[in-house]
Amino acid sequence: MKKFILILALISQFHNLSAQDSTEELSDTAVWTKGGTFTFLLNQSTFENWVAGGVSSVSGAVGVNYDFNYIKKDWSWDNKIIAAFGITKIKDQDIQKSDDRLEWNSVLGKKAKGYWFYSAFLNFKTQFTDDLDSDTKGPTQFLSPAYLQLGPGILWKKSDNLKVNIAPATTKLIVVDKNLTLPDAAYFGVDEGKSTRFEFGASVGAYYKFDLMKNISMENILNLYSNYLEDPQNVDLDYTMNLVMNINTYISTTLAYQTIYDDNAFEGLQTRQVFGLGLNYNF
Repeated sequence: MKKFILILALISQFHNLSAQDSTEELSDTAVWTKGGTFTFLLNQSTFENWVAGGVSSVSGAVGVNYDFNYIKKDWSWDNKIIAAFGITKIKDQDIQKSDDRLEWNSVLGKKAKGYWFYSAFLNFKTQFTDDLDSDTKGPTQFLSPAYLQLGPGILWKKSDNLKVNIAPATTKLIVVDKNLTLPDAAYFGVDEGKSTRFEFGASVGAYYKFDLMKNISMENILNLYSNYLEDPQNVDLDYTMNLVMNINTYISTTLAYQTIYDDNAFEGLQTRQVFGLGLNYNF
């Protein structure tokens, strides 16, 4: 949790140093567009002598969704940082994570024609901590695993809220702590006793945000990846949907849904859903 607070402090400091307001015009027609949202979600259920049954629980989550985009003549540089951490405590059970992610997406584009750009992209993602169970040490911890993808491609960008990047020559590096106890001969695709796995394939990243109606917005983030070197037919999928229903400037109801398919991590679909009343702060 201390690592997450440190990340939030660094993001806030970066914003204060690099932006005087949400949109800062630079010389030579260059424009920075910066802005983000800090969200705190809380859910609680309490049962005492409840005949129908039920288990008391409390859960909370904090998150940052921050964009800083740059454009100058034929050049554009789009960046998004997503950081989130959530815990759940069910009566008589250990604290468990409900969310844990740190991700940075960056796409540099040089205008070709119309909405098309020549591009180069970078995607980095990891998590902050292990499974929080003091009795067992899970295979995940900060920077283990960590995923790094980068490569050239083409970008179709109609606006900051609607864009697709296609990178047919993407390198991917998976990093783990080789000293952790492994459940099988390999996990996250990394062979036992090793700390990295190299892949080469194709990547597609898409982003679409729109208003369903007044005060209700939907954000969609999709990433696809196929490894040319091994089982290219098994396409990795990571899709996230964030539905935000604003009550007022500071209070909203949020539904987050994420599904992942990565056969190196788990043979099947992974899904996560978080719903709750949240406090928002725009910066």
